[in-house]
Amino acid sequence: QVHLVESGGGLVQPGGSLRLSCAASGGIFSDHTMGWFRQAPGKEREFVAAINWSGGRSYYADSVKRRFTMSRDNAENTVHLQMNNLKPEDTAVYYCASKRDPYSSESFYSSYEYWGQGTQVTVSS
Repeated sequence: QVHLVESGGGLVQPGGSLRLSCAASGGIFSDHTMGWFRQAPGKEREFVAAINWSGGRSYYADSVKRRFTMSRDNAENTVHLQMNNLKPEDTAVYYCASKRDPYSSESFYSSYEYWGQGTQVTVSS
């Protein structure tokens, strides 16, 4: 059983930055692809970013490309999501997720087996 805990959310003005972190325990962290998803009120959960087991390959939703960067530290069992130039439409609860199957789609939430509780990100002036 993998346990995921997100941190780093908060209130930020448009154009600002936040760095989310996700700490993992249980399982073999380096075997897992890690992902970030988000869900705004009244909307479905959507893919944000993912990173493969080694950190050598990352994937991003079109809406966050060139603004968000995902990274991982297998020695510390953590992943990070650096979010720059934040926009009001980035407001959502952000969830960390992990999956063991390297061949399932990185952008489908149903591919992921383990989820954190989420952290709120609010972008507002």
